[in-house]
Amino acid sequence: MSVHPKIWFLRHGQTEWNRAFRLQGHLDSPLTAQGIAEAEQQARLMGPILAQNPDILVSPLGRAQQTARIALNGAPSRLMEIHAGGWQSLSRDEIFAAHPDLATRDPAPLDIYGAAPGGEGVTAFRARIQEVLNSLTAPTVLVAHGLWGQVLRAEVCGLDLADAGRLSNRQGCVYLLEDGSETILDTPA
Repeated sequence: MSVHPKIWFLRHGQTEWNRAFRLQGHLDSPLTAQGIAEAEQQARLMGPILAQNPDILVSPLGRAQQTARIALNGAPSRLMEIHAGGWQSLSRDEIFAAHPDLATRDPAPLDIYGAAPGGEGVTAFRARIQEVLNSLTAPTVLVAHGLWGQVLRAEVCGLDLADAGRLSNRQGCVYLLEDGSETILDTPA
């Protein structure tokens, strides 16, 4: 387990393609009404956190930028989701129909992205996240993507990369990462 400054991680709100189980990777789709509500829920959680003046890093992809505009009143860009190669824009069903051997393994989303032909691959993706982690020098808010957050949280909590894809992947909450552990901040329903 490595030691890093306090991190608040926000996954972007639900998108049209999340709802359709399409792999987005570096492509984009807009937030749904539910995704906007999730970002508004994050905004309610972030008030006291933003009062601490943390550093803020946000993926340049539109869905994370839109979430940051709502949850954080805007923020600079930097983080990007794993590249899914030739499978970007395909649905899980389309991928499984073309690769039934993959479907029989009941893969986590991170495993699917990692298997994508022409994609970034999990090892390179992890190295990119480690580079960001190692650059943090102060408490930081990160607004990015589901798989990015799973790998980040596994790194901070000292979990094997193989376990990262099985971590929760919620939208509308804030993951607080501190002292090698994770706490999920949520508003009451």
